[in-house]
Amino acid sequence: MTMTRRTLLFTSVVGLAATMVAGSAFAAAPPLKKKDTYKVGFAQTESNNPWRLAQTASMQEEAKKRGWQLVYTDAASSAAKQVADVNSMIAQGVDLIFLAPREEKPLIPAIKAAKNAGIPVILLDRNVDASLAKAGEDYVTFIGSNFIEEGQRVADWLVKNANGKTTIIELEGTTGSSPANDRKKGFDDVIAKHPEFKIVASQTGDFARDKGRQVAETLLQAHPDANVIYAHNDEMAMGAISAIEAAGKVPGKDILVLSIDGGKEAVQAVVDGKIAAVVECNPRFGPKAFDTAVAYANGEKIPEKIINPDQFYDASNAKDLLSTAY
Repeated sequence: MTMTRRTLLFTSVVGLAATMVAGSAFAAAPPLKKKDTYKVGFAQTESNNPWRLAQTASMQEEAKKRGWQLVYTDAASSAAKQVADVNSMIAQGVDLIFLAPREEKPLIPAIKAAKNAGIPVILLDRNVDASLAKAGEDYVTFIGSNFIEEGQRVADWLVKNANGKTTIIELEGTTGSSPANDRKKGFDDVIAKHPEFKIVASQTGDFARDKGRQVAETLLQAHPDANVIYAHNDEMAMGAISAIEAAGKVPGKDILVLSIDGGKEAVQAVVDGKIAAVVECNPRFGPKAFDTAVAYANGEKIPEKIINPDQFYDASNAKDLLSTAY
Protein backbone atom coordinates (compact mmCIF):
# COMPACT_ATOMS: atom_id res chain seq x y z
CA MET A 1 0.00 0.00 0.00
CA THR A 2 2.85 2.38 0.85
CA MET A 3 4.49 1.76 -2.48
CA THR A 4 1.23 2.55 -4.26
CA ARG A 5 0.94 5.90 -2.49
CA ARG A 6 4.53 6.77 -3.26
CA THR A 7 4.01 5.83 -6.88
CA LEU A 8 0.91 8.00 -7.09
CA LEU A 9 2.69 10.90 -5.44
CA PHE A 10 5.64 10.52 -7.83
CA THR A 11 3.24 10.35 -10.78
CA SER A 12 1.58 13.60 -9.71
CA VAL A 13 4.94 15.37 -9.42
CA VAL A 14 5.98 14.10 -12.85
CA GLY A 15 2.63 15.20 -14.23
CA LEU A 16 3.14 18.66 -12.74
CA ALA A 17 6.57 18.92 -14.32
CA ALA A 18 5.14 17.91 -17.70
CA THR A 19 2.38 20.47 -17.35
CA MET A 20 4.87 23.22 -16.59
CA VAL A 21 6.90 22.31 -19.64
CA ALA A 22 4.09 21.71 -22.12
CA GLY A 23 1.58 24.23 -20.76
CA SER A 24 -1.89 23.50 -19.49
CA ALA A 25 -4.94 22.97 -21.67
CA PHE A 26 -6.75 25.61 -19.61
CA ALA A 27 -5.68 29.22 -19.05
CA ALA A 28 -8.43 29.43 -16.46
CA ALA A 29 -9.68 26.73 -14.11
CA PRO A 30 -11.34 23.89 -16.06
CA PRO A 31 -15.06 24.38 -16.73
CA LEU A 32 -17.83 22.29 -15.16
CA LYS A 33 -20.58 21.08 -17.49
CA LYS A 34 -24.13 21.85 -16.45
CA LYS A 35 -25.84 18.61 -15.38
CA ASP A 36 -28.68 17.43 -13.18
CA THR A 37 -26.35 15.47 -10.92
CA TYR A 38 -22.60 15.17 -10.39
CA LYS A 39 -19.95 12.77 -9.17
CA VAL A 40 -17.71 14.86 -6.94
CA GLY A 41 -14.75 14.10 -4.73
CA PHE A 42 -14.15 15.33 -1.20
CA ALA A 43 -10.53 14.89 -0.10
CA GLN A 44 -10.63 15.33 3.68
CA THR A 45 -7.39 15.88 5.58
CA GLU A 46 -8.21 13.87 8.73
CA SER A 47 -11.07 12.74 10.96
CA ASN A 48 -9.56 12.91 14.44
CA ASN A 49 -11.50 15.84 15.92
CA PRO A 50 -15.07 17.19 16.17
CA TRP A 51 -14.46 20.02 13.68
CA ARG A 52 -13.46 17.64 10.88
CA LEU A 53 -16.31 15.26 11.69
CA ALA A 54 -18.79 18.15 11.52
CA GLN A 55 -17.36 19.30 8.18
CA THR A 56 -17.52 15.80 6.69
CA ALA A 57 -21.09 15.29 7.92
CA SER A 58 -22.14 18.59 6.35
CA MET A 59 -20.63 17.60 2.98
CA GLN A 60 -22.18 14.11 3.06
CA GLU A 61 -25.60 15.43 4.07
CA GLU A 62 -25.60 18.00 1.27
CA ALA A 63 -24.56 15.41 -1.34
CA LYS A 64 -27.36 13.09 -0.22
CA LYS A 65 -29.87 15.94 -0.23
CA ARG A 66 -29.02 16.82 -3.83
CA GLY A 67 -28.63 13.26 -5.10
CA TRP A 68 -24.96 13.72 -6.00
CA GLN A 69 -22.43 10.91 -5.74
CA LEU A 70 -19.71 11.83 -3.24
CA VAL A 71 -16.33 10.10 -3.44
CA TYR A 72 -14.96 10.60 0.07
CA THR A 73 -11.39 10.04 1.22
CA ASP A 74 -9.60 10.61 4.54
CA ALA A 75 -5.89 11.46 4.34
CA ALA A 76 -5.33 10.49 8.00
CA SER A 77 -3.15 13.58 8.58
CA SER A 78 -0.80 12.75 5.70
CA ALA A 79 -0.19 15.24 2.90
CA ALA A 80 1.34 12.46 0.76
CA LYS A 81 -1.79 10.31 1.14
CA GLN A 82 -3.98 13.28 0.32
CA VAL A 83 -2.09 13.79 -2.94
CA ALA A 84 -2.65 10.09 -3.68
CA ASP A 85 -6.35 10.47 -2.78
CA VAL A 86 -6.78 13.30 -5.29
CA ASN A 87 -4.99 11.28 -7.97
CA SER A 88 -7.38 8.41 -7.28
CA MET A 89 -10.34 10.75 -7.75
CA ILE A 90 -8.86 11.92 -11.05
CA ALA A 91 -8.55 8.29 -12.15
CA GLN A 92 -12.20 7.69 -11.18
CA GLY A 93 -13.28 10.55 -13.44
CA VAL A 94 -15.04 12.76 -10.92
CA ASP A 95 -16.62 15.96 -12.26
CA LEU A 96 -15.17 18.22 -9.54
CA ILE A 97 -12.99 17.89 -6.44
CA PHE A 98 -13.56 19.56 -3.09
CA LEU A 99 -10.16 19.65 -1.39
CA ALA A 100 -9.30 20.56 2.21
CA PRO A 101 -5.50 20.80 1.74
CA ARG A 102 -3.58 19.64 4.80
CA GLU A 103 -0.62 21.93 4.04
CA GLU A 104 -0.04 24.92 1.77
CA LYS A 105 2.68 23.53 -0.52
CA PRO A 106 2.53 19.69 -0.72
CA LEU A 107 -0.94 19.71 -2.31
CA ILE A 108 0.08 21.93 -5.24
CA PRO A 109 0.97 18.93 -7.49
CA ALA A 110 -2.47 17.41 -6.87
CA ILE A 111 -4.22 20.66 -7.80
CA LYS A 112 -2.13 20.96 -10.95
CA ALA A 113 -2.79 17.31 -11.86
CA ALA A 114 -6.54 17.84 -11.54
CA LYS A 115 -6.37 20.94 -13.70
CA ASN A 116 -4.38 19.08 -16.33
CA ALA A 117 -7.07 16.38 -16.32
CA GLY A 118 -9.78 18.99 -16.87
CA ILE A 119 -11.28 18.63 -13.38
CA PRO A 120 -12.04 21.84 -11.44
CA VAL A 121 -11.03 22.05 -7.77
CA ILE A 122 -12.67 24.05 -4.98
CA LEU A 123 -10.58 24.50 -1.83
CA LEU A 124 -12.34 24.21 1.52
CA ASP A 125 -11.23 25.65 4.89
CA ARG A 126 -7.47 25.61 4.16
CA ASN A 127 -5.72 27.46 1.38
CA VAL A 128 -2.54 26.79 -0.60
CA ASP A 129 0.54 28.89 -1.32
CA ALA A 130 -0.69 31.71 -3.57
CA SER A 131 2.72 32.01 -5.25
CA LEU A 132 2.40 28.43 -6.56
CA ALA A 133 -1.31 28.14 -7.41
CA LYS A 134 -3.85 30.86 -8.12
CA ALA A 135 -7.62 31.03 -7.63
CA GLY A 136 -9.52 31.33 -10.90
CA GLU A 137 -6.60 29.79 -12.75
CA ASP A 138 -5.36 26.63 -11.03
CA TYR A 139 -8.45 26.13 -8.87
CA VAL A 140 -11.88 27.75 -8.81
CA THR A 141 -11.98 29.41 -5.40
CA PHE A 142 -11.23 29.10 -1.68
CA ILE A 143 -14.18 28.81 0.71
CA GLY A 144 -13.38 29.31 4.36
CA SER A 145 -12.73 31.65 7.23
CA ASN A 146 -10.39 34.61 7.44
CA PHE A 147 -7.72 32.95 9.59
CA ILE A 148 -5.68 36.14 10.07
CA GLU A 149 -8.77 37.92 11.31
CA GLU A 150 -9.50 35.04 13.71
CA GLY A 151 -6.09 35.51 15.33
CA GLN A 152 -6.58 39.26 15.44
CA ARG A 153 -9.97 38.92 17.15
CA VAL A 154 -8.48 36.72 19.88
CA ALA A 155 -5.63 39.18 20.45
CA ASP A 156 -7.95 42.20 20.46
CA TRP A 157 -10.09 40.53 23.13
CA LEU A 158 -7.01 39.75 25.22
CA VAL A 159 -5.66 43.30 25.03
CA LYS A 160 -9.00 44.64 26.30
CA ASN A 161 -9.64 41.98 28.96
CA ALA A 162 -6.22 40.81 30.19
CA ASN A 163 -6.47 42.29 33.71
CA GLY A 164 -2.72 42.04 34.14
CA LYS A 165 -2.29 38.65 32.49
CA THR A 166 0.32 39.39 29.79
CA THR A 167 2.76 36.43 29.65
CA ILE A 168 1.67 34.23 26.75
CA ILE A 169 2.27 30.66 25.60
CA GLU A 170 1.10 29.99 22.02
CA LEU A 171 0.09 26.50 20.89
CA GLU A 172 0.41 26.49 17.10
CA GLY A 173 -1.51 24.32 14.66
CA THR A 174 -0.07 21.96 12.05
CA THR A 175 3.21 23.35 10.72
CA GLY A 176 2.85 24.58 7.14
CA SER A 177 -0.97 24.74 7.20
CA SER A 178 -2.70 28.00 6.27
CA PRO A 179 -4.77 28.28 9.50
CA ALA A 180 -1.68 27.80 11.67
CA ASN A 181 0.33 30.32 9.65
CA ASP A 182 -2.45 32.91 9.56
CA ARG A 183 -3.80 32.49 13.10
CA LYS A 184 -0.27 33.02 14.35
CA LYS A 185 0.30 36.08 12.17
CA GLY A 186 -3.02 37.70 13.09
CA PHE A 187 -2.46 37.21 16.82
CA ASP A 188 1.27 37.98 16.91
CA ASP A 189 0.93 41.17 14.85
CA VAL A 190 -1.62 42.62 17.28
CA ILE A 191 0.38 41.57 20.36
CA ALA A 192 3.54 43.14 18.89
CA LYS A 193 1.83 46.54 19.08
CA HIS A 194 1.40 46.19 22.84
CA PRO A 195 4.81 45.92 24.54
CA GLU A 196 3.29 45.05 27.91
CA PHE A 197 2.41 41.63 26.43
CA LYS A 198 5.06 39.01 25.72
CA ILE A 199 4.87 35.67 23.90
CA VAL A 200 7.44 33.64 25.86
CA ALA A 201 7.00 30.38 23.92
CA SER A 202 5.34 29.29 20.67
CA GLN A 203 5.32 25.64 19.60
CA THR A 204 3.18 23.36 17.44
CA GLY A 205 0.64 21.05 19.02
CA ASP A 206 -0.45 19.88 15.54
CA PHE A 207 -4.11 20.80 16.20
CA ALA A 208 -4.32 17.66 18.38
CA ARG A 209 -5.64 17.42 21.96
CA ASP A 210 -3.06 15.10 23.46
CA LYS A 211 -0.12 16.74 21.74
CA GLY A 212 -1.46 20.14 22.82
CA ARG A 213 -1.60 18.83 26.39
CA GLN A 214 1.95 17.49 26.22
CA VAL A 215 3.37 20.70 24.73
CA ALA A 216 1.45 22.85 27.22
CA GLU A 217 2.81 20.79 30.13
CA THR A 218 6.38 21.20 28.90
CA LEU A 219 6.04 24.93 28.23
CA LEU A 220 4.33 25.61 31.56
CA GLN A 221 7.22 23.90 33.33
CA ALA A 222 9.70 26.02 31.37
CA HIS A 223 7.67 29.21 31.91
CA PRO A 224 5.91 28.93 35.30
CA ASP A 225 5.08 32.66 35.15
CA ALA A 226 2.92 32.21 32.02
CA ASN A 227 -0.66 33.29 32.65
CA VAL A 228 -2.17 33.14 29.12
CA ILE A 229 -2.37 30.19 26.71
CA TYR A 230 -3.50 30.95 23.15
CA ALA A 231 -4.35 27.76 21.27
CA HIS A 232 -4.91 27.73 17.50
CA ASN A 233 -7.86 25.35 17.94
CA ASP A 234 -10.25 23.91 20.52
CA GLU A 235 -8.60 20.51 20.67
CA MET A 236 -5.29 21.99 21.84
CA ALA A 237 -7.15 24.35 24.17
CA MET A 238 -8.87 21.42 25.87
CA GLY A 239 -5.50 19.69 26.15
CA ALA A 240 -4.05 22.86 27.67
CA ILE A 241 -6.81 22.91 30.29
CA SER A 242 -5.75 19.41 31.38
CA ALA A 243 -2.11 20.56 31.54
CA ILE A 244 -3.04 23.61 33.63
CA GLU A 245 -5.03 21.50 36.07
CA ALA A 246 -2.22 18.93 36.28
CA ALA A 247 0.11 21.79 37.25
CA GLY A 248 -2.16 22.59 40.19
CA LYS A 249 -3.51 25.79 38.65
CA VAL A 250 -7.03 26.89 37.76
CA PRO A 251 -7.86 27.55 34.07
CA GLY A 252 -9.71 30.83 33.71
CA LYS A 253 -8.42 32.13 37.02
CA ASP A 254 -4.66 31.54 37.17
CA ILE A 255 -4.25 31.16 33.43
CA LEU A 256 -6.50 32.54 30.69
CA VAL A 257 -7.16 30.09 27.83
CA LEU A 258 -8.05 31.44 24.39
CA SER A 259 -9.09 29.33 21.41
CA ILE A 260 -10.40 29.17 17.84
CA ASP A 261 -13.04 26.81 16.32
CA GLY A 262 -16.11 27.16 18.54
CA GLY A 263 -17.15 23.55 19.04
CA LYS A 264 -19.82 22.81 21.65
CA GLU A 265 -17.29 21.43 24.14
CA ALA A 266 -15.18 24.59 23.99
CA VAL A 267 -18.20 26.90 24.20
CA GLN A 268 -19.36 24.91 27.25
CA ALA A 269 -15.88 25.50 28.70
CA VAL A 270 -16.49 29.24 28.24
CA VAL A 271 -19.78 28.88 30.12
CA ASP A 272 -17.89 27.00 32.85
CA GLY A 273 -15.20 29.69 33.03
CA LYS A 274 -12.32 27.46 31.90
CA ILE A 275 -11.90 29.13 28.48
CA ALA A 276 -12.00 32.92 28.35
CA ALA A 277 -12.94 33.42 24.69
CA VAL A 278 -13.34 31.44 21.47
CA VAL A 279 -13.57 32.59 17.87
CA GLU A 280 -15.74 30.31 15.76
CA CYS A 281 -14.44 28.69 12.58
CA ASN A 282 -17.63 27.43 10.96
CA PRO A 283 -17.32 23.79 9.76
CA ARG A 284 -20.69 23.56 8.01
CA PHE A 285 -19.40 23.80 4.44
CA GLY A 286 -21.90 21.62 2.59
CA PRO A 287 -24.52 24.12 1.39
CA LYS A 288 -22.00 26.82 0.44
CA ALA A 289 -19.65 24.35 -1.29
CA PHE A 290 -22.34 22.70 -3.41
CA ASP A 291 -24.06 26.03 -4.20
CA THR A 292 -20.70 27.34 -5.44
CA ALA A 293 -20.22 24.31 -7.69
CA VAL A 294 -23.67 24.83 -9.23
CA ALA A 295 -23.02 28.54 -9.73
CA TYR A 296 -19.71 27.70 -11.44
CA ALA A 297 -21.43 25.21 -13.76
CA ASN A 298 -23.99 27.92 -14.61
CA GLY A 299 -21.18 30.20 -15.75
CA GLU A 300 -21.47 32.66 -12.89
CA LYS A 301 -18.42 34.71 -11.89
CA ILE A 302 -16.95 33.11 -8.75
CA PRO A 303 -14.87 35.32 -6.42
CA GLU A 304 -11.35 34.14 -5.58
CA LYS A 305 -12.27 33.86 -1.89
CA ILE A 306 -15.62 33.19 -0.26
CA ILE A 307 -15.37 34.00 3.45
CA ASN A 308 -17.65 32.35 6.00
CA PRO A 309 -19.00 34.55 8.82
CA ASP A 310 -17.76 33.42 12.25
CA GLN A 311 -19.27 33.91 15.72
CA PHE A 312 -17.34 35.06 18.80
CA TYR A 313 -17.97 33.51 22.21
CA ASP A 314 -17.07 34.85 25.65
CA ALA A 315 -18.74 35.07 29.03
CA SER A 316 -21.22 37.65 27.72
CA ASN A 317 -22.94 35.32 25.22
CA ALA A 318 -21.66 31.73 25.45
CA LYS A 319 -24.59 30.41 27.49
CA ASP A 320 -27.17 31.89 25.11
CA LEU A 321 -25.36 30.65 21.98
CA LEU A 322 -24.31 27.21 23.23
CA SER A 323 -27.15 25.44 21.39
CA THR A 324 -25.96 26.87 18.04
CA ALA A 325 -22.37 25.57 18.38
CA TYR A 326 -21.46 22.48 16.38
